Amino acid sequence: MSEHISAAVLGGSGFIGAELIRLLAAHPQVVPTFVSSARHAGQRVGQVVPGLRNMSIGGHHMRKLDEMPDVDVAFACLPNGVLPSVLDDVANRAKVVINLAGDYRLRQTDQVERHYPASAGGWRQPIPYYIPEFAPTPTEPVLNLPGCMAAATIYALYPLFKADLAAEDVVVDAKSGSSGSGTGSVEHPAVRDGNVRVHKLHGHRHSPEVRQALTDLTGRAPDLQFSTFSLPVARGVMVSAYGRLKPGAGESDVRRAFARAYADAPFVRVAAGRSPMGMPMLKTVVGANVAEVAAVVSGDRWVVVSALDNLIKGGAGQAVQAMNRIHGMDERLGLPEAGGWP
Repeated sequence: MSEHISAAVLGGSGFIGAELIRLLAAHPQVVPTFVSSARHAGQRVGQVVPGLRNMSIGGHHMRKLDEMPDVDVAFACLPNGVLPSVLDDVANRAKVVINLAGDYRLRQTDQVERHYPASAGGWRQPIPYYIPEFAPTPTEPVLNLPGCMAAATIYALYPLFKADLAAEDVVVDAKSGSSGSGTGSVEHPAVRDGNVRVHKLHGHRHSPEVRQALTDLTGRAPDLQFSTFSLPVARGVMVSAYGRLKPGAGESDVRRAFARAYADAPFVRVAAGRSPMGMPMLKTVVGANVAEVAAVVSGDRWVVVSALDNLIKGGAGQAVQAMNRIHGMDERLGLPEAGGWP
């Protein structure tokens, strides 16, 4: 590919927007030509995001959204509810729009009104819910990516339900670092530090998202108990899922299902070891565009653990992965695969 891809990051002052700027600025085939911020227009990127001040992109200025030029791809990292009001204009100036917010993840009207009340309206065409590992290269002008805890949960459950091995009752315990709350979190660091606490035991908005996605992908819908917790770390999601196998299914079936599901998925790694250090953990995925999964069976009970970096594989990295596929490039291009050990 000789010509570079021009990219816009809409909402560049948030955690995922900042991570996208970092990844795109280091990508060998991309030029990030525009970064927007409603609050910080006119300021340099490196002033608003100190972690980017030593990159050349750090000297660029953030601008207002309505100044966006024509680009090949626009990444929307806007607060929930903002994109529907501007999507027509953005889509007219970008060949592809990749949305990382939750606006179009859910299809049922009652679920949208409950979980994303500011998102109704706007774009009327169907918007695909896109996970690179489970869908062909998209051709639609707008894509919507999964939420970070939803992605980690889908990676954990997809092989079991695709192979029709698991009973419908599933319990999911999902834990997330503080960056999952975004830059607007009001939780004091003194409360978060050294503390593991309940976030939401019932009714989390990723629950219907997971159920919808698995129904679409496998034709089966889990009866899902989805509870979330907060971790005293900046980044990372760890999901533990529990359930029972269907009669006649066993450990060897589960091993084959996971191997088959992710045989051609460069960024989903099935952990081979069964020792604690061989299982998915935050240290091996934070800083990487990798999700680790591991399934362990005892009798008819199964436990699956998955882990990923919420800002990369659960956000910005998955968006770059999608862009790579859309433009016919190796989907691994420009994406880190190693965590920051230790």
